[in-house]
Amino acid sequence: MKRFLIILLVLVSAKCLSQQKELLHIWPGKVPGELKDKGKHVVDTTRKDGVLRYAEVTNPTLEIWLAGSKNNTGAAVIICPGGGYARLAYDKEGTEIAEWLNRNGISGFVLSYRVPNKKAGALMDAQRAVRIIRNNASKWNINPARIGIMGFSAGSDVSARASILYSLKTYDPVDAADTVSCRPDFTMLIYPAYFDQGPNRTLTPDLKISAGTPPMFIFQSADDGLANSSLVMAGALRDAKIPVELHLVPKGGHGYGMRPGNPAAETWPALAEKWLNTLLTNTK
Repeated sequence: MKRFLIILLVLVSAKCLSQQKELLHIWPGKVPGELKDKGKHVVDTTRKDGVLRYAEVTNPTLEIWLAGSKNNTGAAVIICPGGGYARLAYDKEGTEIAEWLNRNGISGFVLSYRVPNKKAGALMDAQRAVRIIRNNASKWNINPARIGIMGFSAGSDVSARASILYSLKTYDPVDAADTVSCRPDFTMLIYPAYFDQGPNRTLTPDLKISAGTPPMFIFQSADDGLANSSLVMAGALRDAKIPVELHLVPKGGHGYGMRPGNPAAETWPALAEKWLNTLLTNTK
């Protein structure tokens, strides 16, 4: 019995080690615009609902989930968890999404952008993340023309801003990675927020869509109090003739990730997979 337990522990330990992912700190020196010293991500312990949340990030990271060799499409997606810019729902809207992407042959990069309340810093982090992945594309077996970004709630705001404001210089270059483009090639916005901050709940003024704005997939439920964000963004993209696919389902609320038991959470992944397959088929 004792020998069996030892073997079991060894096997479990080996499995855990095999599941560990590389964690890359995206700023080699001082984090631009950050007033605090670099520190470990601070876990939010105020809620007991089975979600790993970070309440403070001062040293942004990418957790790297590379697609397996058997089904690798060469695509990569940066994942921006939500949390109202106050925290990050790291597993529900981060690592669990990376696992789903891997099943579809897509490498996932979970971005811990700066929180709390560091919107400008979050955009810097997203731009830097795109550049790092594009600069290391050959190393990670990624097509540099197939790098997307997706987000949930406030993470969708980070993703949209990175996709629309890619020509905005938000920080001074720090190394060779900053010589490449930070424009994502495609964008997915799941239950987005903060897009309707203009007059009479129109598109947020600084989100000026251009011809270079990448194609977008948008999903939200009608009973989500923030659903107008999806409507105004989809309308603005349509008006600018940017390819957009919008899904608005009746029920689901907000903040469900892709965990079972919620009708919206059980609906959007299949729709997103179909959209991604079509997009990647048409992208070489």
